[in-house]
Amino acid sequence: MDERNSTKVKEFVLSGFTADLQLQKVFFVIFLIIYVISLLGNMTLISLICADTRLHTPMYFFIGSLSFLDLWYSSVYVPKILVTCISDNKSISFAGCLAQFLFAAGLAYSECYLLATMAYDRYVAISNPLLYSQAMSPRLCASLFAASYLGGFLSSAIITSETFTLSFCGNIIDDFFCDLPPLVKLACDVKESLQAVLYFILASNVIAPSVLIVASYLFIIAAILRIRSAQGRLKAFSTCASHLMAVTLYYGSILYIYSRPSTSYALERDKVVSVFYTVVIPMLNPLIYSLRNKDVKDAVRKMVGRLSIPK
Repeated sequence: MDERNSTKVKEFVLSGFTADLQLQKVFFVIFLIIYVISLLGNMTLISLICADTRLHTPMYFFIGSLSFLDLWYSSVYVPKILVTCISDNKSISFAGCLAQFLFAAGLAYSECYLLATMAYDRYVAISNPLLYSQAMSPRLCASLFAASYLGGFLSSAIITSETFTLSFCGNIIDDFFCDLPPLVKLACDVKESLQAVLYFILASNVIAPSVLIVASYLFIIAAILRIRSAQGRLKAFSTCASHLMAVTLYYGSILYIYSRPSTSYALERDKVVSVFYTVVIPMLNPLIYSLRNKDVKDAVRKMVGRLSIPK
């Protein structure tokens, strides 16, 4: 499209998943169930970590931090998805689209940094267990948590500024939320500066944390191999299994969507992957970190026991 055909966009229209009214109702029920499970799972995990003193360790501080992030991450997307599924009005204002983009990107980038921090935490715990609590002090944990958000939202502000100063030759977003690929598709002319910013954001917020995660796990493997007993090695590795699963699911979907050039975007296929990392993963994370975790299971039994005791 020629930039001369562009107009000042005041609102966007989200096409969603389908124009079929019956399927929209089905999607509404599915997303509502997923959202409720996500809210209950993350809030329950946060409550357990706060209530049980045995979970007041650096590892559970970061797990709780991830649940807190996922709680807001899914809330950026799902309420608007539910509205578009049952409403004839599928529009979102320019300001609303910008705000959704800003917060969604900020939380997504923050999760990349937070997962890298959790990998470093596991390395410290396995390589030097006797000094673990001192090395990962509450002050350091809080600083790493704050730095994750600072880095994530700083990058989000940059990419949001570049994206929403584009000239758009249309206002129909072929997706269920305001995301980068469909917005770039609407742009009359993608500036070279945006391409440069995209590569910078990808390198600093996805590639760099993934390199830190890989490096941490190489050191973790080396530390595990130094453990003499097979049972000790298995126990050490089991503390990393949940984190590895969460990293694989999240980074796999993020890299699939954003590591390709804009010319290769296939929006229909990408919608499925987008649903996975925006809606499904925030629901899965509390399950991943609780179902395989003995301490969390004990905390659940303890809480259920308290609730079941008659007053």
